[in-house]
Amino acid sequence: MAEDQKENTARDQGPRTGDQEPRTHVLIIVEDLPVPFDRRVWQEASALRDAGYGVSVICPKRNAFTDARETLEGIDIYRHNLREGSGPLGYVLEYLQALAAQFVLAARICRRKRFRVIHACNPPDTIFVIGAFFKLLGVRFIFDHHDLNPELFEVKFGRRGLLYRLICLAEKWTYRTADVSIATNDSYRQIAIERGGMPPDRVFVVRSAPDLRKIALSPPRDNLKQGPRHLVLYLGTMGPQEGVDLFLEAAASVAQARSDTAFVIIGEGSEVPRLKSMTVALGLDSIVRFTGRISDSNLSDYLCTADVCVAPDPKNPMNDKSTMNKVLQYMAYARPVVLFDLTEGRRAAADAALYARPNDPADFAAKILQLLESPSLREELGRRGRRRIEEELNWDKEKIALLEAYRTALGPGRRAL
Repeated sequence: MAEDQKENTARDQGPRTGDQEPRTHVLIIVEDLPVPFDRRVWQEASALRDAGYGVSVICPKRNAFTDARETLEGIDIYRHNLREGSGPLGYVLEYLQALAAQFVLAARICRRKRFRVIHACNPPDTIFVIGAFFKLLGVRFIFDHHDLNPELFEVKFGRRGLLYRLICLAEKWTYRTADVSIATNDSYRQIAIERGGMPPDRVFVVRSAPDLRKIALSPPRDNLKQGPRHLVLYLGTMGPQEGVDLFLEAAASVAQARSDTAFVIIGEGSEVPRLKSMTVALGLDSIVRFTGRISDSNLSDYLCTADVCVAPDPKNPMNDKSTMNKVLQYMAYARPVVLFDLTEGRRAAADAALYARPNDPADFAAKILQLLESPSLREELGRRGRRRIEEELNWDKEKIALLEAYRTALGPGRRAL
């Protein structure tokens, strides 16, 4: 009994730094993307490790990340199989399969590591089930709110109904289970407080900000333009809510106005086949290139070369309240940005971007043309964006809030279910 009390007391004292074994172990669960490909989750895991926590991560096998068990830079990664769904029923089956795999892995890790925190990253809002179970064993539960799932459902399927109500209920119970909530911006923080009922002092804004130590600015590589004078770049996922079709419509208008511009689209997603067909139908296949997913070094070269970067996410209840990671990445590379006028988009980019009328590809094209015609404006917007990242929106600043969230979660005042 005395030894058990001694061990529990040691665990309660928080993380240990230096060469000693970490006193506090953390389990991060993410379903949306594999780790370390998920940049935000990897940054969080690395920051916690550097602060003296032991860190394990549960995530899906996907793309090149197929090892079931791997340790990278001192972080233990456990991956499970996942059959991705499509349509409402397919998503339900996907989430149930993932939840079962996550629970089995969490139980296995608990026997080895005795973690004191579960850090759940949505989507989906189902991991609270695991959090609620382990809270009965004294584990704290942190909800890291990446996406607005009720709004995302409406955007994808254009309706509500029973499944929508279940998604809202899952969000409600996630917040009710959470000891602390992490929001990616101020809009998400407001939702946590007003819709989720979280106490304001238990909601922390931790933005998905770039790590400037990993961003090297270099001269442009004109060979990447493959002939044309200018390059307009899109980086990101290509799903039905990202608005890449609106960007292609804008590109067609730009191509009619000038013949010296190429367009590069970097990334993957379910909409790629349709977008490629649309490119051909618009007669843009000679000036629009889809690269797929590329290496970090190649991506850096493209970002240092692009004359204009775009974020064509249309205005809808989800996008208006979400911060697009690509916008911050463009700014970190001192690139001028064109985006639709969204609440959180404007909060992120401020005076480092041009804002088109929401969902209007003609005005989006006009803003691109305005930048292409003015090297001085491109340079000025790029300089403003880089300065904003250096002074405000960088990971060195954001991880301070992350560590404060953990101190609060592990401190007194644990929330009851």
